[in-house]
Amino acid sequence: MPKSLFSKDYAVFLEVLIESRKKAGLTQEQLAERLGTTQSVISKCERGERRLDIVELRRWCSAVGIGLLNFIVDFEERLTE
Repeated sequence: MPKSLFSKDYAVFLEVLIESRKKAGLTQEQLAERLGTTQSVISKCERGERRLDIVELRRWCSAVGIGLLNFIVDFEERLTE
């Protein structure tokens, strides 16, 4: 079984992650500011170099103005397309 970091599912996760930020009209730098981190950390997350745990994902969703459950539903729907 391939590592999930490089799986199709993880690629879809990253797409949803990036789109959530862009739909909120935020740059990586603006999101980083909201999360109290650096643009570099946001970039690494979006490129899949740094994984988010569920707590971090919840904070990310809050910072871009969506609910965690909405994020998960969008992710699941894309996986079944």
